[in-house]
Amino acid sequence: MSAPAKKIELTPPQILVIGFAAIILTGAVLLMLPVASANGTPLRFLDALFTATSATCVTGLVVVDTGTYFSTFGQIVIILLIQIGGLGFMTMSTVFAFMLKKRISLKERLILQEAMNQGSMEGIVRLIRKVIRYSLTIEFIAAVIFSIRWSIDLGPARGIYYGIFHAISFFNNAGFDLFGSVTGPFSSLTHYADDVIVNFVAMALIVLGGIGFVVISDLLEFKRNKRLSLHSKVVLSATGTLILVGAIVIFVFEFSNTKTVGSLSWYGKLLASFTQSVSPRTAGINTVDLASLRQATQFFIIILMFIGASPGSTGGGIKTTTFTTLIGAMIAMIRGKEDIVFFHQRLGKDRILKAITLTMIALFLVITVTMLLSTTESHSFLVILFEVTSAFGTVGLSLGLTPDLTDFGKVLIALTMFAGRLGPLTLAYALGPKTEKELYRYPEGKITIG
Repeated sequence: MSAPAKKIELTPPQILVIGFAAIILTGAVLLMLPVASANGTPLRFLDALFTATSATCVTGLVVVDTGTYFSTFGQIVIILLIQIGGLGFMTMSTVFAFMLKKRISLKERLILQEAMNQGSMEGIVRLIRKVIRYSLTIEFIAAVIFSIRWSIDLGPARGIYYGIFHAISFFNNAGFDLFGSVTGPFSSLTHYADDVIVNFVAMALIVLGGIGFVVISDLLEFKRNKRLSLHSKVVLSATGTLILVGAIVIFVFEFSNTKTVGSLSWYGKLLASFTQSVSPRTAGINTVDLASLRQATQFFIIILMFIGASPGSTGGGIKTTTFTTLIGAMIAMIRGKEDIVFFHQRLGKDRILKAITLTMIALFLVITVTMLLSTTESHSFLVILFEVTSAFGTVGLSLGLTPDLTDFGKVLIALTMFAGRLGPLTLAYALGPKTEKELYRYPEGKITIG
């Protein structure tokens, strides 16, 4: 009598990886259909896979211009992938469970905990309900404002369609846009560099999508609770500081550059500087020609893209809390302090180790992919580093390399986007061996550091 087959038990990180991969493959198949392209020509599988990965991982790097190459069907497939990828496929699955009045199992709660980057399962279903409610409300309000604004330029029907598409794309921090059919392929929002409504609504969507749903919930309940969590305080202070510092640096570096902000009025210079500072939060929109930026500005944007958005959001990068923890550790070490303290609260050692681990894995990934692409792509090192960091941070900003990528380069960038969306640690847990509790500890030793 043969032994019964052993049941394969997948961990929450493994389920997330498989789930995202399945959505990407489904999206790629749909984008390959002749009906998905404007001229009826089927898109190559690799290009369709790249586009589906970019949409599901809410990045925005594209090998073909979204507004001119894809038909309405193809664009709708892309925006659905962005919505599913931004909120997370487990969140969308939970929506259907709510609609069918189905109970959320313990395993599903564990997967949701992993997907939302939460420390515990407590209140996870309640958080998902808030995520859905907040997301749809914010997207609806933005879609109405965008629709009114663009109806003036494009007519009511097209204006409403563009309003809905870009509200979803920007809130989910994806860099996809349709303005290639209006102002030329790969033009993004360069035609609206000094438009107050478009810039402010776009920035608001990017920031709200990038600070995370836990922080949004904290802010909305502040009037009742009269307090913010430590997480929310760190995220808001870090986000505000990075946006302000980023805008100042871009304004100073590009002030006299007539190819970017130099040709704009003082007001336009400030608006463009803030938009370009907010966008590397992983949104991927630009109102000036990025390829014309000075190299110092391009490198600074690379740093902003690497930091990225905040935990539990639609964005990527190492996250603002990780960056803040590293800065706090550096300051504490310089001052000879043992603890990292934020807002009169001490961080646990496990938080510090996780921040260091995440940053080192991210650095290793970006450096490795950049080195490999430097041997296959005929572009400068800075352009390649910019593109790789944009892919890892799921940003979508580009200096023009992506459409020229070799097939090998497309595969590498697609894998980098996938790793960036799931998070390096989640991917490592999914692919690594099952951890077991150590039964003993080695004696402590000392080495010289520095």
